[in-house]
Amino acid sequence: MILLLACALFGLVFMAFLFIYFTSETYAKSFRSKGEKVFLNPKTGEKEFFPSIDDKATVLLSVIIPAYNEEKRLPVMLEECLDYLERKLKNNPEFTYEVLIVDDGSTDNTTEVGLSYSTKFGSNKVRVLTLSNNRGKGGAVRLGMLSARGEQLLFADADGATTFEDISKLQGKLNEIVKGQLKEDSLGLVCGSRAHLEKEAIASRSIFRTFLMKGFHLLVWLFAARSVRDTQCGFKLLTRPTARLCFPNLHIERWAFDVELIYIAEYLKIPTGEVSVRWTEIDGSKIVPVWSWLQMGRDLFLIWLRYSTGAWKIRVDSKI
Repeated sequence: MILLLACALFGLVFMAFLFIYFTSETYAKSFRSKGEKVFLNPKTGEKEFFPSIDDKATVLLSVIIPAYNEEKRLPVMLEECLDYLERKLKNNPEFTYEVLIVDDGSTDNTTEVGLSYSTKFGSNKVRVLTLSNNRGKGGAVRLGMLSARGEQLLFADADGATTFEDISKLQGKLNEIVKGQLKEDSLGLVCGSRAHLEKEAIASRSIFRTFLMKGFHLLVWLFAARSVRDTQCGFKLLTRPTARLCFPNLHIERWAFDVELIYIAEYLKIPTGEVSVRWTEIDGSKIVPVWSWLQMGRDLFLIWLRYSTGAWKIRVDSKI
């Protein structure tokens, strides 16, 4: 009887393995509709093509902001972001930047809000990429990265939870990491971190939510990433060659994409760093308590399972 149960269990596991292996795309693919390849230049009223991550950098910094139904919170974040960037430009005329707002299939006026800033600052500084459908935060960040012009690329959440000027901390750490590397081949990823705020977060959360948070961190450590404590902070800076290697390989398009990004970076032996940032809880989070954590837990397990079985593979070349 025990032997029959063992055989049945083995059969189920084997069938599950075959299903996952043969129903998974081995290499990540990126599909873009015609409308997702262009941005509006408000000055001319014409649509222009986005560049490719495979092109050479033409600005020093790209800030990618994924936004889904963020017409209310986005202006606050953009004011803080652009005020910092404009002050930096005033102090250093050689500094160049772009802010790329990725509207992830919003049903509100997120695109219109973004375009108002593009009109004010010009499309050389502020561009809007409007996705045809909602892909998820990971999908929005991925397409933003693949469309950016920066030598360094930051993605930052649209809620403005992280104090934007803390980008200087990330840049300092990234410059340490890439020191001695050739600029055109420099590899490095720096993650903003809220790990120093963990005790405060535990004190303000229910026992159940704390249990879920701890469980998620344990799953991350067991199945995916060990070089970064806080994988989910939406404030990460990387070099262009790093983006060129990592983002074409991303399969996950929802909340757990950060974990896959770090998993890929570790697999490719890309140096990573973690820097504490100031972070404030902002009302209007798109994460649904419990359900979103369960989804992320499922995605974590699938990341480990699919990569460990070879159902997913990582390209080591830089071409999309």
